[in-house]
Amino acid sequence: MLPCYFTNRCMLVVANMLNANMLMDDPPLHVQTVLTSLLSCPTNQASLTVSPSSSQLFKDESVSLSCEEDDSSAGWTLRRNTTIKPRTQCGDGWGRPAGSSCNISYMDPVDSGVYWCESREGATSNIINITVTGGPVILQSPVLPVMEGEDLTLTCKTETSSNLPASFYKDGSFIRNEPAGHMTIHNVSRSAEGLYKCHISSVGESPPSWVSVTEKPTTSAPPLGSDHLPLVIRLVCHLVVFCPFCISTIIMVSLYRHRAAGNDLPVSVLMTPPTQAEEGLDDDHDEVITAVTTEHHF
Repeated sequence: MLPCYFTNRCMLVVANMLNANMLMDDPPLHVQTVLTSLLSCPTNQASLTVSPSSSQLFKDESVSLSCEEDDSSAGWTLRRNTTIKPRTQCGDGWGRPAGSSCNISYMDPVDSGVYWCESREGATSNIINITVTGGPVILQSPVLPVMEGEDLTLTCKTETSSNLPASFYKDGSFIRNEPAGHMTIHNVSRSAEGLYKCHISSVGESPPSWVSVTEKPTTSAPPLGSDHLPLVIRLVCHLVVFCPFCISTIIMVSLYRHRAAGNDLPVSVLMTPPTQAEEGLDDDHDEVITAVTTEHHF
């Protein structure tokens, strides 16, 4: 089990070194956003969720962000990058921490930015981009990427209604009008990825929001990449420890059964027939006994 232990430790050290080198300097906000995305942990030890589930919020709206964690001992906290102050954690001038969650009572346009969960060791979760607007219209879109084949629903809403007729746009191009303010794209593909916005006549236009579409996982067995390397090494460790034990046990049982079989060999008694000389001696012996017996009878 020693090689498996050292493999896990080495992976953790490398991850910490990467985080330290990338974030040692204080790059601009757009660079930090890219770095934060790159540092998102592929193992998803924690997942950031937001309620209400929308990438756009109205000013003065309350929001709750939560780290859904696999390991509560990792000490996950909420962090964010904004145009005012990059890389700050919940409670440092914004939000009210509650364990691995963070509650913001009144959102402001200055709260627009990138939010994520981070552990004490530097591991990060997925990132969520939140836009806070002081305008009259927002586009309610998924905060997490949509998978290929799923349905994408967008809602154009005001502070008082979400059922007004609205026009929807993607990458600046008109898509269609929806009388109820809801637009659903069925069975989305990667081409659905882009920058969306909506417009309600006589009310206003929403800020744009980026919608991501992820590739649908294949059903075939995945290749043994870096994510599977620890599992393979662990399996090899178990085989190295377990196989010699099995082989030695089989050999000992075989030797024991062989020795037990040698001690219990059957013993046969061979009865040989008497020879003619022995038969003659027996007859003479009988005659002598008969004569002696006759002699003593008076």
